[in-house]
Amino acid sequence: MKLTIREMAIFSMLGALMYVSKMIMEWAPNIHLLGVFTIAFTVVYRAKALYPIYIYVLLNGIFAGFGTWWIPYLYIWAVLWGITMLLPKKMPKPVAVVVYSLVNALHGYGFGILYAPAQALLFGLNFKGMIAWIVAGFPFDVIHGTSNLVCGLLIVPIVLVLQQLERSTNTP
Repeated sequence: MKLTIREMAIFSMLGALMYVSKMIMEWAPNIHLLGVFTIAFTVVYRAKALYPIYIYVLLNGIFAGFGTWWIPYLYIWAVLWGITMLLPKKMPKPVAVVVYSLVNALHGYGFGILYAPAQALLFGLNFKGMIAWIVAGFPFDVIHGTSNLVCGLLIVPIVLVLQQLERSTNTP
């Protein structure tokens, strides 16, 4: 996946946008636009969406510290990217709004489950301990998934704007 200078600049800005959006929403635990941006960037940029996603992950580690909490970020956002890559490329807008919002919500509801294997490995939890960790975090996952469902309504408008910008800059 060779990148142009234009793509490097765009993906750097999009990754920074993800990080800044997360920082702005820090006052509201588990409510953010990261899933929205991950899905929107994947719909528009496909495999190259990994660049802004991992720029965000790297910025998060640089500014918040590369602690054990950060390790699951190396795969959690790739799961959402991968699921989005498996969705049909062409969906009617009303269907896309529902599908993208539901995928975003499921990622939020399942965040603790996705996070748990790394926690178990890093902290020596057995299966019971890992399940206890998931259950303890469940209320936060409910907030996360529900907010992702609502925020997911922004995905299609963001996709449309990005596609229009891509068309306008790619025409001679």
